[in-house]
Amino acid sequence: MSATLHLFPLDMRLGKIRSTATKMLAKTTDRHAAFYRDQVSEALSAHLKKIGADESECEMQIAAFWRSVQAEMVARTYHGSQPGGAA
Repeated sequence: MSATLHLFPLDMRLGKIRSTATKMLAKTTDRHAAFYRDQVSEALSAHLKKIGADESECEMQIAAFWRSVQAEMVARTYHGSQPGGAA
């Protein structure tokens, strides 16, 4: 009998997504943003591998996480640029 691993999807970790989006928006250069993105991706990958996820699952989860972070960043940027938005 083998166990099946069910991961909590990274793209549902709203606190982590919001925190990461905040930090990404605070980066002043593309280089800093890329470095931070690499750090976060490596940490997420290490965590997923530690709990038994295979390489393809790691890649899928991390890609979904970054799509959610990007969506959060766009939403914040768009909301702030609208009349009556947060200034």
